Order: sequence, then structure tokens, then C-alpha cells
Amino acid sequence: MNNIMETILRTDLKIKDICEGFQYSESEEKGLFGWSGKLTIQPEYQRNYIYANGKDDVAVIDSLLKGYPIGLIYFVESEKDKYEILDGQQRITSIGRYITNWFAWIDDSGIPYKFNSLPEDKQKKILETELTIYICKGEESEIKEWFKTINIAGKPLNDQELLNAIYSGSFISKAKEVFSNSQNSNLHKWLSYMKVDVKRQGLLEVALGWVSKDWEKDGNLEHYMAEHRKDDNINELNSYFNDVINWVSTVFTDVEDEMQSVNWGKMYEKYHKNPYNSQEVSKKLHELYSDFFVKDRKGCYEYILNGCKAEDIKLLNIRLFDEPVKKTVYAKQTQEAKSKEISNCPMCVLEGLSNKNKIWEYKDMDADHVTAWSKGGSTDISNCQMLCRTHNHIKGNR
Repeated sequence: MNNIMETILRTDLKIKDICEGFQYSESEEKGLFGWSGKLTIQPEYQRNYIYANGKDDVAVIDSLLKGYPIGLIYFVESEKDKYEILDGQQRITSIGRYITNWFAWIDDSGIPYKFNSLPEDKQKKILETELTIYICKGEESEIKEWFKTINIAGKPLNDQELLNAIYSGSFISKAKEVFSNSQNSNLHKWLSYMKVDVKRQGLLEVALGWVSKDWEKDGNLEHYMAEHRKDDNINELNSYFNDVINWVSTVFTDVEDEMQSVNWGKMYEKYHKNPYNSQEVSKKLHELYSDFFVKDRKGCYEYILNGCKAEDIKLLNIRLFDEPVKKTVYAKQTQEAKSKEISNCPMCVLEGLSNKNKIWEYKDMDADHVTAWSKGGSTDISNCQMLCRTHNHIKGNR
């Protein structure tokens, strides 16, 4: 295997040549083609098109009309007289979409022009623009390694896009048809439980992370992709993903924004064998959501799934007593303790040991709920007591 790819510089190809036969589909799983069918614009290892935002795509056209260079383009020769875009997919796709009237360029006066409404001289300027293209030849591994090093117009590949490139093949192609397709009719439901960018492979990353049990980002996801790279189906991936979604939507009938921050694959593995009453779950969730003292609503879900156990209260991040309340309670307890010649820590008094008469300084004490929050106690001054840190720690672990 060669260590350096062979490259051939082409400066004779114009935009009209490269965009000949260009057709664009909003279903991202379909490949894009150009150069009269000789060029695959979106090969398996490429990311989806992400420039369709009215800014990046328009900027490409603006550069062409102003005569600015749009940078080097790299093709790879996949077979004789057949090519794939190695670098430049976003730019070429933007140009092809513009020429086929998918969006409008905005002139300096704010007037929008689709390609077919541009003056003829501007149309010609775009079509006759010569591109600087390097055509590369090499082994697949060399091509993939080169692809990993490329930054596309200032938008580096993210982790999942890189993995798609490294492990491209039948499995990832079929997976992208489902999980990287922004036209998928299931997206509305799926995105209720995760906040991801579908076009940047976020949904695919979640699905792969779930099925591979990659909770700790320890490489299980990549191992799974390597193992299944040549599979001709995604049955396991698809089935597991839908099992998780169906489970969470059955257990939690209320859909809340915080659900997007929960790793539902991990929750499914830990709790899906437990029985749940969805009505009781809904009642408890509403109770927690309306509780002023619950600071972390995201934690409500595992708290409920694990049976609302006292040791899991930390998941809810219950509001603490503020400084004015603690100082007021400390002053009152200390004044009363001095008058009775006992410790200002009630637990030290009850134990009757060496500290039963000790007056603790404020910095050595912590606030505690007299009646625990889990038993209905509130976080206000009437339910606050100051304990020495040793006893507060002991009480907190009970």
C-alpha cells in the first residue's frame, strides 16, 4: 500500500461541468450526483448536507458572484472515470442547489434572486467559474485517514461523522437512512426524548450509544460499528432503539422538556424489567414538578424509576437553606444553648457525650431539615435546625 496518495490537479473543470445532471432530494439518505453521473457528491462516509440555513449556502454563492475563491476541492477516483467528493461536498451541494433553484441569493440591496431570476451575465459568471480540483488515488484506508484530517469550510467533523467515515459500509448506510433522515415521520416523537442535531448524526449517535451500552463513552459505540460494519441490515439497532422509545413513552405519559437530557438507553437497561403504573408515575411526576424545593427536574425520572428511595434524593438537588435563615437559626439556638449551658447542637446534647456542652462556631455547623424533605418537610425557617458537621453527616446518611 502506498503511503502517499497520488494527486492530479484539474483546473479545467467549470461549475457547469460539475453540476451537470445535479439533482437534490430533501431525503438525506439518498446520494447526490453530478458531472453527468460520474461524480458522487455524497458518498457513504460523508456527512449530511448542513449548509441549508440561508447563511452558509448563500455565502458560497455570494463568493462566486464577487469572484472570491471558494477553496480547494478534492475528488477521489473510486473506479475508472468514477469519482467521489472527498472534500467540498457542502460547497458543491450549495452551488448545485442554487442552480436548481432551491434557495435565493440576496444582493446588497436585500433583493432575493433564485438562479433562474438572475441576470444572464451573473448566471454565466457562476456557470463559467473554474474550480481548483485535486483528484486523488489511493487505498481506502489512506482516503479515510485523509478525510479525517479535513475541515470543511470551518466546520470540523464531529465524533460521529468521523466514525461514519472510518466505518462506512452497508451497515452505516442503512442506519443513516433511518436515523440521519430529517424527513423521517418518527422524528417528532423521537426528539421528545433527546435533544440532537439529526443532520450532524446526533440521533444516530444516540441510537448506537444505546444499543452498544456506551454509557461512559468508553469506546463501546466504536467497537459496535466496527463489528457490524458489513452487516446488510440494522435489525438489532432499530429494534433496541424502538424498545427504549416505546418503554419510556409507556411509563411516562407526560412529555416534558427535561426528558431530552436523560439517557433513556441507560434507564431502560436498569429499570425496564420493573413494573410501573403509568397513572401513579404521572401523579408523582406532577407532584415533583410542582414542588418548589426540587431544583433538578431531570433527576425526577430516575428517582421515580428507582422507587423514590430516600438515598436517591440527591438526584433532585433539593434546595438548601439560604444564609440568612441559617444565621438566624444559629443565633437563636446558640443563645438558648448558652442560657441552658448545653451545646448548640441538639444531637450533641442528646448523646450526652464529651460535646454535650460545646458551643460550636457557625463555620463548624450545617443546616438540617428537622423533618426530612422526603417525609414532607419544607425548606423554610420553621423546619431548620443547625447541627455540628459530624452529626449532620451522620443524620444525612440515615
